[in-house]
Amino acid sequence: MPLVTIVTVLALIQYVVQGVRVGQARQRYGVEAPATTGHAIFERHFRVHQNTLEQLLIFLPGMWLFGLYVSLWIAALLGVVFIVARFIYERGYVADPNQRATGFVITAIVNGVLLIGALIGALVHL
Repeated sequence: MPLVTIVTVLALIQYVVQGVRVGQARQRYGVEAPATTGHAIFERHFRVHQNTLEQLLIFLPGMWLFGLYVSLWIAALLGVVFIVARFIYERGYVADPNQRATGFVITAIVNGVLLIGALIGALVHL
């Protein structure tokens, strides 16, 4: 469990850092709260943060359940891939929204493997 816990904490730290970047972009581009639109670069940081939240909702329970029913090591490894994928997504999206696909696809594959693996693992343990 320590590996999955460490990856969980790292994924949450990544999310917090993205939130800080949203705040920095808000300040840099003069987008006053509670506005969520304004300068294009601010909006990109905001969308990355929101999309990561949406993906974390699938990823975190998926990783823990996969770890419980299939393999803690593979769950942690997939978790690291998820974190890297979110970094790729962020870098691509902020530079040019058309460059977000690679990070998004890797994220979707990881989440799919985690969910399907957890489901199969749970069914095998019935």
